[in-house]
Amino acid sequence: MSESPSTGSSTTVQDVHDDTAPAERVDYDEFGLFHENIAEFGLDVEVPVVERVESAVPSGDDSPPRLVSALRWGTAPPEVVFVHGGAQNAHTWDTVALALGRPAFAVDLPGHGHSGWRADGAYTPADLADDVAVAVGEHARTPVHVVGMSLGGLTAMMLARRHPRLVDTLTMVDITPGVNRDKTKAILDFVDGPQAFPSFDDLLQRTVEFNPTRSESSLRRGILHNARQLPDGSWQWRYDRTNRSDRSSAMPERDVLAEDGGPNPLWDDFAALTCPLMIVRGSLSPVVDDADVAEATRRQPALEYHLVDGAGHSVQGDRPVELAALIDDRLRRH
Repeated sequence: MSESPSTGSSTTVQDVHDDTAPAERVDYDEFGLFHENIAEFGLDVEVPVVERVESAVPSGDDSPPRLVSALRWGTAPPEVVFVHGGAQNAHTWDTVALALGRPAFAVDLPGHGHSGWRADGAYTPADLADDVAVAVGEHARTPVHVVGMSLGGLTAMMLARRHPRLVDTLTMVDITPGVNRDKTKAILDFVDGPQAFPSFDDLLQRTVEFNPTRSESSLRRGILHNARQLPDGSWQWRYDRTNRSDRSSAMPERDVLAEDGGPNPLWDDFAALTCPLMIVRGSLSPVVDDADVAEATRRQPALEYHLVDGAGHSVQGDRPVELAALIDDRLRRH
């Protein structure tokens, strides 16, 4: 395990430039942007100690162990574990974690953020859940409250299914096993777009076009956390897209839909969950529809359901304060 505290050194990134002008350098400190989150959402909070930690996951063969990286919020044992969606990273939960004000643990899924990429290309919810289980078991006093969004929601579901001793309650944010290609077409089109960009501004422009309801400052933070600059000055997303046409990487439905187009087999895992369950849906999101909610309720009659007004698929980015309030209320009651 290795750690880098919030007071540690920053990473320098360099903007693309021509041969006649000196390069403009930007200091990226992943722990130095929290004040922007606080200001944008009017939070009355102090930034807690935030550390980056790593866990080694055995590869199962002669290969070196995989590293799962995460952010640990606070010095006390985490009360809540956050699992981000496809093509995201642990920092997508920054504002939620700040508003929540509880010790937390936000994972970078394998193939995302600062975590290692899987040599076997296995990024299904079940495979990811087994890797996350190692990190949670090492860094949290289990069982814990687990909150997952999109791919992270299905991963959190499989964590509760395969490692039930680790999970106290489960919150799935804008995802059910009813996800399919039609519902996620716009997201997939964005994720399957260019991987590299000549400049930061080019990357920012594409991201703004895809997220018209977000502030530019919020999107800029997100890019700094989710992209890196190459030696030639171009920018590249951090997540693994190797052989995307052959397997899943950024979105879950590539590997979890029934081959005949029938019901998603993950519905059976959903129905078998034994922990308290909450589903949070964005009112503007196409990923979860009324039929999904009805099916989820049929299979888990005791589930708690909330619709967040004005939120799209990334509820944690669109309405982080409201989501934090729902999570806090949930934790107080369990």
